[in-house]
Amino acid sequence: MRHRPVALAAFWLFAGSVIGQPDPVNDPFLDRLAGTWILRGTISGKDTTHDVVAEWILAHEYLRIHERSREKDGKGQARYEAIVLIGWDATTAEYQCLWLDSTGGGGLSAQAIARGKRSGDTIPFLFREPDGSVSFNNTFSYDKGSDSWAWHMDNVQNDKPVPFGRVRLTRQ
Repeated sequence: MRHRPVALAAFWLFAGSVIGQPDPVNDPFLDRLAGTWILRGTISGKDTTHDVVAEWILAHEYLRIHERSREKDGKGQARYEAIVLIGWDATTAEYQCLWLDSTGGGGLSAQAIARGKRSGDTIPFLFREPDGSVSFNNTFSYDKGSDSWAWHMDNVQNDKPVPFGRVRLTRQ
């Protein structure tokens, strides 16, 4: 009787690792985003510089992007910080993006999740309101020649894009 809990725990641990875990995401395109970057450009009309680290996490299921502005607030903390998770939904053949940041966007909500289908070297991540309308578009574009990424960020108002940010990520 004393060995039963240990045997059961071992069974569930093994079964969970074999049955419960999907295969790692094999995505050479997103692999290009893994690394250490400097983000430079304009956001909300102001020049900005951020440090960005992107790495695969959770058994290579998600690419985590940690972005921190070099600009500091009154307490000496980064003025902006974000944790972004990008994964793959094989069912819909789309990328999924969860964007959490320090702007106080209301916590976890449907508006924090975007979806995007790759077209060439570009993924337009569309963030939607509960009614399905697009409220924000952040398009990731890879430039093979310079091994850099551009992010074009637009607020969407009345179905029209309004430029919010234009930044480029270059390897550090």
